[in-house]
Amino acid sequence: MDELGELAIGLIIVVSLFGIVVPFLPGLAMEVVAVVVWAALEGGAGSWSVAVAAIVIGGIGTFVKYSVPKRQLNEGGIPNRTLVIATAVAIVGLFAIPIVGAPVGFVLAIYVSERLRVGRAQAWPATRRSLRAVATSIGIELATGLVIAAIWFGAVLFA
Repeated sequence: MDELGELAIGLIIVVSLFGIVVPFLPGLAMEVVAVVVWAALEGGAGSWSVAVAAIVIGGIGTFVKYSVPKRQLNEGGIPNRTLVIATAVAIVGLFAIPIVGAPVGFVLAIYVSERLRVGRAQAWPATRRSLRAVATSIGIELATGLVIAAIWFGAVLFA
């Protein structure tokens, strides 16, 4: 692969990292796909090793991105029913309000659901926990994306 192709893949990776922080694109998935496309175009065992590493690290990061915040919310007393409702509202929010709809919908749904369940005084602490959980999720996904980007960049630089 020539330098222009590698630059294009690098730009896609950078855009995917922005997509993680401001969820307007499926950032981590896009990054993994970019690395796999690079490996397919580059060819060779080394590039395919990087692609497999990106897939494995992306999978682990995705699992952790959901399991750690869910555990935080469950430990905070937010029931699974509330999380299911919040997730459904986040999915609708993703399409209703591009870029910020998913996190706004998630947090708002937790506030409304918890306010109906336990009252106004307990709804705010639950909302703060949900904001921390969203930030934790984004942080985990960003760290995962940066690790994948570093591995890819190292492969391009030293191969």
